[in-house]
Amino acid sequence: MSVTADRRAAARSVFPDWRFAPNIGGHPDVYEVENRALDPDGYVLDAMRRLAPWNGRRLLDLGCGTGFWLPGYARDAARVTGVEPDPVLRARAAARIRDVPGAEVLSGSAEHLPLPDRGVDVVHARFAYFLAPGSEPRAPGRGNSARGGETHSPAGADAGLAEIMRVLTPGGGLIVVENDYLWGEFAGILAAGSAKPPRETAAAVDAWWRQRGATRHQVRTQWRFASRADLAAVLHIEVPAGAARAWLSRNPSATSLSCGYVLYRVTRGEPAFPAP
Repeated sequence: MSVTADRRAAARSVFPDWRFAPNIGGHPDVYEVENRALDPDGYVLDAMRRLAPWNGRRLLDLGCGTGFWLPGYARDAARVTGVEPDPVLRARAAARIRDVPGAEVLSGSAEHLPLPDRGVDVVHARFAYFLAPGSEPRAPGRGNSARGGETHSPAGADAGLAEIMRVLTPGGGLIVVENDYLWGEFAGILAAGSAKPPRETAAAVDAWWRQRGATRHQVRTQWRFASRADLAAVLHIEVPAGAARAWLSRNPSATSLSCGYVLYRVTRGEPAFPAP
C-alpha cells in the first residue's frame, strides 16, 4: 500500500462517515481546472451570498477539498474554516491558505466537526454526497457531480445535518450547492451516463431537503474553459467515459457548456428535521 493509501486508510478509521471522492481525490489538478471554469460570471456565489451573507461572519467550508474557495471567502468573512477528511487534499488546502489572514484548515467530517457549539454563522457544502442520500450506485471512476454510490443512508445523512446544526449559531445558515438534473447541457450529459431518469433523481433530492425545512433556489450558469483539452479532462472525471466522449463528439469545437445548480438553504431556528 502506498503512503497516500495508508494516510487515507487511517483517515477512514477516524472518520467512518467519509467516502473517498474519486473526481477530486483522484484528480486534484483537474478538479482545480473545473473550479476555475465553473460559474465564470459569479451567479452561484452571488446567490449564496444573498441566501446567507458571510461579510464579517464566521464561515465553515465543509468538505473544502484543496481549499479552492477559501481565500475568496476570507476576503469578506471574519473567520474562515475549511474542514476536510481526506489528508492528501487537506494538506493542499492548508498550503493554499498559509498566508491568508483569518483562515484555517482542520481535520474533520460532516459527522465529526472539530468546532464548538454555535461556533460558525454560515456553512457551505458543495456537491455534498455526505448529506442528502444518493439515488443510484456510482459507476467506477465517477465523481460527486453524478450523485450516487458512496453515499449515506438517510440516518447517516441526518447525523451530518444534525452536526452542522450543532455548530451553527441560531439564525445561521447552511447552503448546499447541488447539480440541477433537469436544466442545461451538463444535466443532459449526467442523464446519458445514469441508469435512473433525471426527474427521479431530482425529485428524490428535492424531497429529502424539503422534508428537512430547506428552501430551494435555482441558478443557471455555465462552465467556461480556457481550452477544449481542459473541458474534456473535466468531463472525464465527472461522468462515465462513454457519456463524455459522446458529448464531445457531438460538439467538436465546444469550450463551454450550460449547467444549472440548485441551492438548498437550511437555517438554524427554522424546522431542520421532519416531525416524528
